[in-house]
Amino acid sequence: MAKFKIDEAILNGVHNFTNESNYITPPKEVGEKLEWFRDQKLALMVHMGLYCQIGTTASWGLSDHDASWSRKDFSESPLSGKEYRNMYFNLNKSFNPVRFEPEQWAELAAKNGFRYLIFTTKHHDGFCLWDTKETDYKTTSPDCPYSSNQYADIVKSVFDAFRKKGLGIGAYFSKPDWHSPYYWAEGMAHSEETWRMTSYDPSQYPELWKKFVNYTHNQLLELTTQCGDVDILWLDGGQVRPDTGLDIRLGEVIEKIRKQKPDLIVADRTVGGEFENYVTPEQTVPENAMHIPWESSVSLGKGYSFRYDDEYKDLKTVIRLLIDVVCKGGNLALNISPQPDGRMPKEGIAIMQGIGQWMKQYGEAIYKTRICAPYKQANVAFTQNETNVFAFVLTDEDRAYDEVFIPYQQNISQIELMNTGKTVCFKQTAEGIKVSFDTIKDEIALVFKIQ
Repeated sequence: MAKFKIDEAILNGVHNFTNESNYITPPKEVGEKLEWFRDQKLALMVHMGLYCQIGTTASWGLSDHDASWSRKDFSESPLSGKEYRNMYFNLNKSFNPVRFEPEQWAELAAKNGFRYLIFTTKHHDGFCLWDTKETDYKTTSPDCPYSSNQYADIVKSVFDAFRKKGLGIGAYFSKPDWHSPYYWAEGMAHSEETWRMTSYDPSQYPELWKKFVNYTHNQLLELTTQCGDVDILWLDGGQVRPDTGLDIRLGEVIEKIRKQKPDLIVADRTVGGEFENYVTPEQTVPENAMHIPWESSVSLGKGYSFRYDDEYKDLKTVIRLLIDVVCKGGNLALNISPQPDGRMPKEGIAIMQGIGQWMKQYGEAIYKTRICAPYKQANVAFTQNETNVFAFVLTDEDRAYDEVFIPYQQNISQIELMNTGKTVCFKQTAEGIKVSFDTIKDEIALVFKIQ
């Protein structure tokens, strides 16, 4: 292996997140678009790719260095690393999600409270879900059986469908590309093992690295022009950055894109600096509120890829996750991956519909809100908009309530229990508010609108 600085911000494929103190205020146009972003609160993230066909971890099994955790599904397989890669890279010849209907996805998301999409245009495995001119490893190539389908340019099809429903568009793009001959170059490995970095040292082979940089720039320009308007460029693979020796000169291509779209939001994950316009905790929620734009991406199942034996979070868990994220100032990107045939799993559809029903009643306390001190104390979380403060009292599952205590100390004139739509009695004390009401039981939360 080349002696690069190993990126400790990625553990078992999961990225850490940049500290709030390192955030750099973006240009004016981007800052204004970020206020739109902070209003949205709920995104549908979709990982769709070759990995869904075999129900395994997205891409990471290709890296020998990460095999101990990423190939657990193949723990009893006799496949060597080289054999695994040969099997995986040839999945493009059987990729055929014939029941994929982007309009149904968009309808499902729009009806159930999702406000924007984060969609995998290309994961680390390099398989492109749009009609790129830079490689034949794509859904529109003749060796892919899906290439004759009307939706063969999956990215454009799904972006068009979601855009028609008025939803924001986020393009997930992997900076590392483990299929590219310019990243893992044949015969140039410093070790027999593959890993997340390049197979060569770019400082020793600058012309080869230049080819990869040009390849990456061209693909990013394709995605932000031929696939329609894109609101967010969500860049994964934080190991590809200047201080690890893998500088793709991101600023140059972002400058080109922003000449046409000056308010493009870029999330260059874990890298920090001027192109990490919002921070992206992964499979976790920060302990404390953050005063910068951020978004937690959390999978509904055990991981980001479809799995045949998956275990999905229940509605209560998902709604409380959303409350936890929003009260700390963030957005939730809930990942649901499609089945190999292109349909959303029924468990995912049921949760989306449950979210939609809950948001119809309580969405005012979620959308277009900002953080509100004391943020979250014990079982009470807060948000606020321009006119009201909202308090979420997270309830015990088997208990009915006729009174609660809300640790909020500002002067107030009225409180409405949004679960019933009725105003309630309250008494202010030095410590907060004692609220009483008719007995009610709700397994998720009691939600109060405070004026």
